[in-house]
Amino acid sequence: MKGRKRTADPGRMRELSYFQLSFFILQNMRPDHARDLTKILFLDIETVPQVYRWDELNERTAQLFAEKTRYEQERQEKSAEQLYADKGGILAEFGKIICIGMGSLHREGADLKLRVTSFQGDDEYDLLRRFADLMHKHYNTDDHWLCGHNGKEFDFPWIARRCIVNRIPLPRILDIGGLKPWEVGHLDTMNLWSFGDRKAYTSLALLTHVLGIPTPKDDISGADVARVYYEDHDLERIADYCKKDVVATVQLFLRLTGRELVPQEMIKLV
Repeated sequence: MKGRKRTADPGRMRELSYFQLSFFILQNMRPDHARDLTKILFLDIETVPQVYRWDELNERTAQLFAEKTRYEQERQEKSAEQLYADKGGILAEFGKIICIGMGSLHREGADLKLRVTSFQGDDEYDLLRRFADLMHKHYNTDDHWLCGHNGKEFDFPWIARRCIVNRIPLPRILDIGGLKPWEVGHLDTMNLWSFGDRKAYTSLALLTHVLGIPTPKDDISGADVARVYYEDHDLERIADYCKKDVVATVQLFLRLTGRELVPQEMIKLV
């Protein structure tokens, strides 16, 4: 992939011994795990349908939604209109991102501190442009990683797909086409918990509860986001909820990797 690996003179490569070649390859491989916690960007996104109600969809979009969800309709014995309330904000082809919560760890002496912020807004292009600029400037090497809960199945592909829709060049860390699994800098706390068992989804709320990780109480859940956005017009409330999920994801990652949690007084939401 362009910009991913160092280039070498083919003639010179033929002259290398087996051990020299092995060393060269190892030097140019992405690390197999995140060695530096400060190089990880923890993510959570909030999404909503592009239009709130089924009857607001144009005829062609409604037809395509019905086609995409036909097996789900049969399985749940629901109409496309009934499914839209649940799936309209889950499918990247029919939804949009309204908030990206981000957390990063840094050290001050012996202390590990967590800073959490967010990009939010009604203009998805502007939101994604700001996020892509951040990635290009600060998370653009093989030492950098993204981490989310179910991030590999939801957050990361969602951001990538919506960048494509909005004609925004993919940040390097999301441009994974053609890469081998070990070349992709994506971490997922749900995968860490699965230990190879991929049959069931385990929610962030359930895992933090089971593992005794303190989390602040929320007055909304993911199921409320579209209503709060379209009816209450309260984007700040959604951003607060999103940032709390980022904090929970960071703490869960630390717990799953055998590390101490970040003390509450070392967490800053901005």
